[in-house]
Amino acid sequence: MKKLYGVTAAMVTPFKESGEVDYDGVRQLTGMLIDKGVNCLYPCGTTGEMFRLSLEERKKIAETIIQTAAGRVTVFIHCGAMNEQDTIQLLGHAEKAGADGAGIVTPAFFGATDRELEEYYVTAAQSVSDSFPIYLYNIPQCSANDISRETAEKITARCENIIGIKYSFADINRTVDYLNLKDGSFSVLHGCDRAFTSMLALGCDGTVSGIAGVFPEPFVRVYKAFCEGDLETAKKLQKICVKYCDALKCGSNMSYFKEGLKMRGISAGVMRKPQLDIEEAEIERLRKELKEISREAGVEIDTTA
Repeated sequence: MKKLYGVTAAMVTPFKESGEVDYDGVRQLTGMLIDKGVNCLYPCGTTGEMFRLSLEERKKIAETIIQTAAGRVTVFIHCGAMNEQDTIQLLGHAEKAGADGAGIVTPAFFGATDRELEEYYVTAAQSVSDSFPIYLYNIPQCSANDISRETAEKITARCENIIGIKYSFADINRTVDYLNLKDGSFSVLHGCDRAFTSMLALGCDGTVSGIAGVFPEPFVRVYKAFCEGDLETAKKLQKICVKYCDALKCGSNMSYFKEGLKMRGISAGVMRKPQLDIEEAEIERLRKELKEISREAGVEIDTTA
């Protein structure tokens, strides 16, 4: 089975002014991220405004990215939805469309017990073939549900195709707990971009990063330096990653990501309502900040965009 590793770019979903998905923008973004050296792509997750998309839109986005990537990088489609039937439908589609695997966020908004989480993931994982790899996705600060070590252990004991977790809460102890599952063979990808190098040193396989979906270059360089054993270089590059994280508000508002991509010549479009784009004064401030960071990073952007 393939797994997520290195720099996995969490992708935004480009929308036209009309509110429709811009599939040309999806293709353009996919190409840029591959050209910049990311290892994996992860669309239709939090960064992709997942719960603002219809099932048909999510399926078409998945197909577009899989076809555009054409095997050049690993593609895992996020399939978590607001109900179990939709999750299962999206999983089946992702497998049939040729994805390398999938991710599933916890049920959101409504509180779920440990037993409910376990049965949800087991039912979903068993709806596809045993050879189709799946990652749990735990982002409790947004979903209002949390996957404990014990629950993750029970889920993985019942489903051999659940091979890892994307964890997006900055809890070191929980991260270590996940890393120790399945005698240390459980794949852990962390979403705390500001601590990418530290998470690699802890034993994580990589990051699933929204910031790297806009400015992948410093993250790709961090991963390369780390893999080569050059920790000093990785630490220096990590400081640039942190600057990009702070400028783009660490994913708290995807409009910052889309404005950053526009400065890179990518048709990232607008936010889907009720979310709104950031205002022009904030865009201008962002241009200045990104110009300064990118000059230090050696990354080309067009701040007149």
